[in-house]
Amino acid sequence: MRDMGENIEFQIPNNWRELKAQIRSAMWVAIGILVIIAGYTSFYTVQADSQGIVLRFGKHVDIVDPGLRFKLPFGIDTVEIVQVEKQLKQEYGFATRGATNPTQFSPSSAERDNERNMVTGDLNSATVEWSIQYRIQDPVQFLFKVRQPEVTMRDISESAMRTVVGDRTVDEVLTIGRQEIEHEARTLMQALADRYELGLWVELVQLNNVNPPREVKASFDEVNRAQQEKEQMINVANGEYNKVIPRARGEADQRLQAAEGYRLKRVNEAEGDVSRFNALLEEYIKAPEVTKRRLYLETMGAVIPNLGKKIVIDSDAQQILPLLQLNEETQAR
Repeated sequence: MRDMGENIEFQIPNNWRELKAQIRSAMWVAIGILVIIAGYTSFYTVQADSQGIVLRFGKHVDIVDPGLRFKLPFGIDTVEIVQVEKQLKQEYGFATRGATNPTQFSPSSAERDNERNMVTGDLNSATVEWSIQYRIQDPVQFLFKVRQPEVTMRDISESAMRTVVGDRTVDEVLTIGRQEIEHEARTLMQALADRYELGLWVELVQLNNVNPPREVKASFDEVNRAQQEKEQMINVANGEYNKVIPRARGEADQRLQAAEGYRLKRVNEAEGDVSRFNALLEEYIKAPEVTKRRLYLETMGAVIPNLGKKIVIDSDAQQILPLLQLNEETQAR
């Protein structure tokens, strides 16, 4: 018998036994299908950079780590996979194409223009482009505490940056205050994210481009170049200082050490002379005549060899000039 033109063909049982056999076969088929569905819906895998949030009838019951996991089948348990180790990024005032995060940047250029146009504390305007890097710290808060937490994070980031920039002058924003702005903005963003229980952790806030209004940009560029030249000259001067001063100190130490060595030498020589004189004095006290003669002979023995050749003549001798000339000729030869 055919039913409504379908290709499935079945027979009406002729007796109760055939009916029971068909019912039994259908039950086994149904059981097999249920077993397959139960096996298919009981196991799941959590990736290495993620955590699984297990929901039982829509209520959170467990957080599981990466790996192959088991859950109750037939939709009793469902699992939300949250990438807790993945670093996410949001951009403000500009857009990097090819982003996978749907909240990474504002979709329209008008919104990005509004994000980067800010007023500083001295009522000047500046264009500030920045980005933040964050990750999901608490997946339960991220999923259930706030609707669209990453959109809320964009609002928090913009509010915090405008607050921090509004407390500073335009010169601080454009030149020396960038690192301080990044630090204070990150601290404020994290405090607001914790207060709203977004489950997000802000790791980095980075100012990308900070520029003055177009009308005064050329003047500010001149100021920046002058500041860079100033820093360069300071670095050159410090380099010369570090090169000259250590050398001068080394020469001074060398001269001090030489003077100290000379002082020790003279002191030791003087102490030696004193010791020698005291020894001679003791000998002189014991035998004055002998000591005087010995000193005389020792002195003459040390002096006479240094006098060179001498000619001793009679005091009445005349015409000694030829002898002297002969002596000079001998020395010349």
